[in-house]
Amino acid sequence: MSGERQRLTSDELNELVATTEPAGLVERLAELHPDDAAEVMRLVPEDTLRQLKPEPELLHVVEDMADDDAADVIAELSSDTQEYLLEELTEGDTVEALLAYHPETAGGLMTTTVATVRADITVGEAIEALRRQSGDGDEVYQVFVVDEGARLRGILPLDRLVLVQPARPVAAVMQEPAATVAPSLDQEQVARTMARYNLTTVPVVDARGILLGQITFDDVIDVVEAEQTEDILKFAGASSDEELGGGWFEAVKSRLPWLYLNLLTAFLAGGVVYVFQSTISRMVALAVWMPIIAGMGGNAGTQALAVTVRRLALGMIPKDRAWRVIGKEAFVGAVNGAANGIVVAIVATIIHEGPMLGLVVLGAMWGNLIVAGFAGAFIPLVLERFGVDPAVASSIFVTTFTDVCGFLLLLGLASTVLL
Repeated sequence: MSGERQRLTSDELNELVATTEPAGLVERLAELHPDDAAEVMRLVPEDTLRQLKPEPELLHVVEDMADDDAADVIAELSSDTQEYLLEELTEGDTVEALLAYHPETAGGLMTTTVATVRADITVGEAIEALRRQSGDGDEVYQVFVVDEGARLRGILPLDRLVLVQPARPVAAVMQEPAATVAPSLDQEQVARTMARYNLTTVPVVDARGILLGQITFDDVIDVVEAEQTEDILKFAGASSDEELGGGWFEAVKSRLPWLYLNLLTAFLAGGVVYVFQSTISRMVALAVWMPIIAGMGGNAGTQALAVTVRRLALGMIPKDRAWRVIGKEAFVGAVNGAANGIVVAIVATIIHEGPMLGLVVLGAMWGNLIVAGFAGAFIPLVLERFGVDPAVASSIFVTTFTDVCGFLLLLGLASTVLL
């Protein structure tokens, strides 16, 4: 039945979300393929979802979804609607059990729909068992071998299942699973595990080894997309809670606090300029080089920050190697600072007809890019060490650091050398 329903492109799904009122949304969803219906309900803002009434049409939509998709959707609905659906759904108990897990853990990602065979049967008997289990058209990504207590004993690759003699025992042809995950494991760690071992599915087992469910590659793709979106928003100083398709009020509410923080830190850079205002008034040419020194430092710091945050996200920086990473970025900054400093020194010497200002600009550029490399690695590592997400507006602190140090180096050197 679900195969006869309408499939939509990504653009059509977004258009449906943007133009359909809550009252007509359920009726429209009932016409869609279950996967598309689940995607639409992920895109719909939470306040719209909570307006959906516990109607039979909504039950019909959720009933056709996979249990993990149904759990994700129901979690966003109002309490009355949740209660109604969980009581009426055929797999209501299963979906309710999935709702008990945090949505960003392996338990929250997994589906309980798994293809299992017993270890004490033959390959031929296993094939017959799989035919019975897949009668409803569920896709089989992996066959799991369990014992009489539902404990995971191994996996049975589909190619082996097809190629070996039917009389051979399953226990003789099964393999050890490449990896298993606990239901409490964070979803990012799940994604890393599946990527490391190149898995299409990974079993979820409890402390006793009982098979609870599986996580498939399509769920991990959603995780990677969500985590990357979250990191990009945080990196830019926008809240990860901001809906990409949300209204202006939500955008202002999530961004304004970070802009206030940016304004506060900008006052620090302004304070440095204020302290050296007499130096600037006596040598106006310094005003030309201030934004160049600060801007180059900000760009170099952001480069080091992006690389460091990405390494942290991938678990590539052990605690005992943190200072090596910081040292490397500072050295890169020193090399880049010298290369750029020589260029600006030549230009400053030509424009201002004297080498001394060129040397000051060279020193400021060189020093600020060293500071940029250091700050770009040091700040996210410190935040991560204290349990703070290193992507959370680190760029604001790095940019402020390079602005302050850039102005301080340029104006301080000018005051000492030129005046």
